[in-house]
Amino acid sequence: MIQSMTGYARHEQKADWGTATWEVRSVNQRYLETFFRLPENFRSLENALRDKFRKNLQRGKVECKLYVHMDETRQSELSINEELAKSVIASAKWVSQHSAAGQLNPIDVLKWPGVVNADEQDTDALQKEVLKALDATIAEFIENRKSEGSAIDKMLQERLDGVSKQVAFVRERMPEVLQWQRERLLTRFEEAKIELDPQRVEQEMIMLAQKVDVAEELDRLDAHVEEARKILKKGGPCGRRLDFMMQEFNREANTLASKSINADITAAAVELKVLIEQMREQIQNIE
Repeated sequence: MIQSMTGYARHEQKADWGTATWEVRSVNQRYLETFFRLPENFRSLENALRDKFRKNLQRGKVECKLYVHMDETRQSELSINEELAKSVIASAKWVSQHSAAGQLNPIDVLKWPGVVNADEQDTDALQKEVLKALDATIAEFIENRKSEGSAIDKMLQERLDGVSKQVAFVRERMPEVLQWQRERLLTRFEEAKIELDPQRVEQEMIMLAQKVDVAEELDRLDAHVEEARKILKKGGPCGRRLDFMMQEFNREANTLASKSINADITAAAVELKVLIEQMREQIQNIE
């Protein structure tokens, strides 16, 4: 299955420490580019994140954001170093006895370095848990891109059907067009009252038929349609290859238009170019 380079996913993870929310979005880009917006405590995850996206994606401009909300009601409890606190209080009393210092404030004791300690959250464990949640986000993100790719595939198949239809129309009309051109040429000679050698007329008609012969272009267009369908069926990162195929389609359509001597054939060539351009625009979004 082909994937679009356009995608979006948002995944929220709730735990006893709080909530982490991953948000991933992407647009088309010639190569893979990743941008991260992370809280300061999670900056060290950037290399691991980049590796994850490289393993799962080939092309696209990807923006990844992480929002972390810590549950204040579950913050670590405070612990008091009682021995140090007693020492600070004793020292403070001694100072107050030998100076005009005011009454001892308990808050000042608690502010003394080392008296109060807070058990810090295990940062490594928290990062691993948050990073694991990204896997679900990437899976959802890829499914979104596949869904978008499926819609593009359907549109491309319809346009390829249109190309085949125009090729069949031109191939069916060419004998009639050549006969029309032959009669038109003979009529002009008759109007000009020019006596022609039948053999010379046949030679002229053969040369004209060679100039306007589009059988080779039609065969190549059929081959391009078949190859494009094979690429789509194979799936995977095929955007660049399909883009090259559109160049080949355009080349044959331009040659067909340049050889046209009939309004119907010209209209078919124009319709081919419209179909090809519609495909090319969509292919720009394929990974």
